[in-house]
Amino acid sequence: MATIGHFIDGKRIAGTSGQVGPVFDPATGEQRAAVALASAAEVDAAVRSAKAAFPAWAATPPIRRARVMFELKRLLEAHMDELAQLVTAEHGKTLADAKGSLTRGLEVVEFACGIPQLLKGEFSAEVGAGVDLASFRQPLGVCAGITPFNFPEMIPMWMFPLALACGNSFVLKPSEKDPSAPMRLAELALEAGVPPGVLNVVNGAKDAVNALLAHPDVAAISFVGATPTAEYVYQTATSFGKRCQALGGAKNHMVVMPDADLEQATDALMGAGYGSAGERCMAVSVAVAVGDQVGDALIERLAPKVRQLKIGPGTDPEVEMGPLVTKEHLEKVRGYVDLGVEEGAKLVVDGRGFKMQGYEHGYFIGGCLFDQVTPEMRIYHEEIFGPVLSVVRVPDYDTALQLVNDHEYGNGTAIFTRDGDAARAFAQDARIGMVGINVPIPVPVAYHSFGGWKRSLFGDHRIHGPEGVRFYTNQKAVSSRWPTGIRAGAQFVMPTLG
Repeated sequence: MATIGHFIDGKRIAGTSGQVGPVFDPATGEQRAAVALASAAEVDAAVRSAKAAFPAWAATPPIRRARVMFELKRLLEAHMDELAQLVTAEHGKTLADAKGSLTRGLEVVEFACGIPQLLKGEFSAEVGAGVDLASFRQPLGVCAGITPFNFPEMIPMWMFPLALACGNSFVLKPSEKDPSAPMRLAELALEAGVPPGVLNVVNGAKDAVNALLAHPDVAAISFVGATPTAEYVYQTATSFGKRCQALGGAKNHMVVMPDADLEQATDALMGAGYGSAGERCMAVSVAVAVGDQVGDALIERLAPKVRQLKIGPGTDPEVEMGPLVTKEHLEKVRGYVDLGVEEGAKLVVDGRGFKMQGYEHGYFIGGCLFDQVTPEMRIYHEEIFGPVLSVVRVPDYDTALQLVNDHEYGNGTAIFTRDGDAARAFAQDARIGMVGINVPIPVPVAYHSFGGWKRSLFGDHRIHGPEGVRFYTNQKAVSSRWPTGIRAGAQFVMPTLG
């Protein structure tokens, strides 16, 4: 059985810590590989490689770095099928979903291709007598990214292409649950022209994370994952003086108004609630029905569709939902369904008993649908990260908005309505980072920035887009005056140039 090591200084290397973890095929439950878990020494080797490669890469003109990004884009498109298969093999999501997520990652590479324009500074002539002022942005140094299992290619591509385009070097620590795809991304980046050492990958668990957080040569940390870990990463990284963006969890609500197109809303809930088996931070896990009539209509439409979900291995082109990523996560999701029943919610569709012939050991669960869920229940409050949709009934719009705003998470939300006034008010008043109007999963395109509010984001910078450029660079202002034979004498107060 193959062991997946690390990618340091432009080549794959074997792990030396002596610690490995299993990598499973979620559809069969069989172990397909082992992954080396990096020690602090191996993390240090990756950081030292990145530090050594940084000066020459930072000095590379932005237009040349952009050409590398163009070549990376071409290679990613050429290898799309291969990359999607790696995701499906270790994560379990369908090939169509894997390709879709790759496309969203590729959009960030396309954005990074415009880095010469994005790094353009500002200039003001004659801000004072004979004084000119210029400001521009420079790279930070060694940056690191810590990414989750649910998007093993997309989320790394939300980080490293822009960091590299800005002139930084990068160390990626992907999830140890599905490590093959990030390793392949690093190889393609090398083939595209990224010099050895500029992009490194270390596989590992908490020890590797802690080593990156504490390493004195790491200037900035990007993180995506669960909120408790995001908070830990942010607090630890900043305590060591690092810049940090840490994106956490979510409990995304979709408000369905009485005037909504209910067929459209139902289809939206199916895709947003059960796509990728609910393993995404932008999944809709709470449907807020405004009025019992809307609640009844939604349940009537949703229940048969949830029962008829086509579930199976992600390689089957007819499948709509694949397995969960690990046996442990499967048990966690099942436990939440058990809890919902204990808490008194009405389990309309129970997917716990789903079995598939020939895949009895796979990590499958059927879609689950709860009705009569209340805000006091843990299944409402906590992030389940599985194919479990809860319907909460409220009497009016104001109560729905309050429900959205009272939740501790503030990642994404949506409203389905034909009423422009309600839609505009919701967009203005929802205390949420990303809002959709008749759009269930409002993920911004790459030339905008992604991130939530409240306990869904720690730090001042969102990911990719203009915020990403600002995160991966420092601004510098230079005031210059050249000798003209005029002496003004020493100034002993705050200088005024005008």
